[in-house]
Amino acid sequence: MATGLVSHFVAHFVAMARNNAWANHRLLSACEALSPEEFALPRTGFFPTLRKTFNHILWVDQYYIDALDGLDALRRYSEPDPDFVDALSMRLAQTASDKRLIAFCERQTEETLARDCITPRPNRTPPPTRVPDVLAHLFQHQIHHRGQAHAMLSSTTIKPPQLDEFFLAGEPDLPRVIRLDDELRALGLLEN
Repeated sequence: MATGLVSHFVAHFVAMARNNAWANHRLLSACEALSPEEFALPRTGFFPTLRKTFNHILWVDQYYIDALDGLDALRRYSEPDPDFVDALSMRLAQTASDKRLIAFCERQTEETLARDCITPRPNRTPPPTRVPDVLAHLFQHQIHHRGQAHAMLSSTTIKPPQLDEFFLAGEPDLPRVIRLDDELRALGLLEN
């Protein structure tokens, strides 16, 4: 793989990881206006509550990041699932996981992107998957379930936040750029 292409892939994965962290931060920050009871109320979605949806996102993130880091991802199946009962504690845990994912993406090189990743399951070990494909799957998983959480939030009194402008941050005529930069700084993803 050509060096320029590798640096493009790495930059893309870093941008996707940062977008992921920003979107999680925005959506969970909005959910903080909900009481723990509202956070756990049944709603329409694959996982029937915001609480279960966000805890599932975190569990899957931790599993795949462990696998990408060459750690024992299989242990996640024998540990209790995360169960953060409110959006604030959920956001703090998700932010820590998102920072691990960003750091992983920032460490990538031509050699590490060519590496296979093992994602074991309790009853089988699927064939190895290339690191870029695992990352693509992880980002898609996040987007899929975050979209469901976004829709669930719309059934509350809280207005769901805008989540699809991250990559357009260079458009200075849009007033949300200042807010986006402030949010990225708060997450430690943008320097002053």
